[in-house]
Amino acid sequence: MHVLLVEDDDLVASGLEAGLELHHCTMDRVRTAREARAALAQFECDVVILDLGLPDGDGMGLLSAWRRQGVTIPILILTARDAVEDRVHGLEAGADDYVLKPFDLDELAARL
Repeated sequence: MHVLLVEDDDLVASGLEAGLELHHCTMDRVRTAREARAALAQFECDVVILDLGLPDGDGMGLLSAWRRQGVTIPILILTARDAVEDRVHGLEAGADDYVLKPFDLDELAARL
């Protein structure tokens, strides 16, 4: 499975990359919403892991825009935003799953 990771935190990204490699996943990683838009158009991926707190925009807006454009790739939100309202909003905006940080890598891999 090939993952597009949209995550600005280097520590989280490196842990995900190393951990998901053990689950036979490959990964392209970008740090910003701008890079994510370009990467989705450029790379083939099976799933997107999307952080909501990006340095140049909100991941929720990016998710909504992708869904309006007809992007059907599964998108898993991975975020520290733990309010029920945030989780409901993310799922209603088109996320296929919503996982809170901190997270268990085995659980995340199972959700993928």
